[in-house]
Amino acid sequence: MLHIIPFLLANLILIPRFYIVDLASKIGFLSQSSSRLEIQLNHILIHSQIVAYIIAAFLLLRKAKRVYLENYAGANIESLNWLLQFTLALSGFYFIALAKNVFKFIEYPHILEWLKIGLFLFELLIISWYLYKALNNPSLFRNVDSKLKLVKDIISEKKQSEQLVTNDKEHSEELVKLKRYMVEKNPFLNPDLTIQDVATDIEMPVRDLSLLINHTLDQHFYDFINSYRIERAMDILRDDTKSKVTILEILYEVGFNSKSSFNTAFKKHTGSTPTAYRKTL
Repeated sequence: MLHIIPFLLANLILIPRFYIVDLASKIGFLSQSSSRLEIQLNHILIHSQIVAYIIAAFLLLRKAKRVYLENYAGANIESLNWLLQFTLALSGFYFIALAKNVFKFIEYPHILEWLKIGLFLFELLIISWYLYKALNNPSLFRNVDSKLKLVKDIISEKKQSEQLVTNDKEHSEELVKLKRYMVEKNPFLNPDLTIQDVATDIEMPVRDLSLLINHTLDQHFYDFINSYRIERAMDILRDDTKSKVTILEILYEVGFNSKSSFNTAFKKHTGSTPTAYRKTL
């Protein structure tokens, strides 16, 4: 209902001098639409609504980043980057359209035409880029569990229901179970690993596992999994028998799916890049 308010306002504004007048008056109104106050107000309403949506999209992405880091450790992070890029592209497209609409109400016809051409070309570019991504990276378009919640929200809910009781012994047992699983089963080698996968394997509720890693250990699931991947990568780099193995081969072997994410995680964990670390051995 909130989203329909601007639409209702836009039509209410047009009632007196457009909807309830005769045909000749309507034609006269449309022939001078650029100078009509109603049309200008409608443009303001439209653009205000779009700006509000763009701001809301970036706020949602900021929240989504925390949800991704708390629950995913692989390709899904690339999906987040893709969503950010796509939102930025649409924002750029919108601001070109905004500039075009501004020039509709002032006497610069040549600039208006060039902006129209630029808008069509940018639209073609965005569509082509979207299709390219879809064909080459179909995993980016897989759905993410919309029921996932931030850890702080889970803690808040448990506090309200008086369920959050600190039990050091229970947490210790769960941590031992989790770490044994990580060492024995090596689930981090799966580049698409999610917190749901781990919870299923160790037979623990996802909410409890999320609290254990993100709250008790004070680590995002993404960083927790990457720490095991980096330790495995460091073992390979220290192994003299694998001195010919390339950095690219190592990152795929330990569960990463991109060089940039591997380098970022490795530097965060060790303070140096994989290449620099290998040289120090």
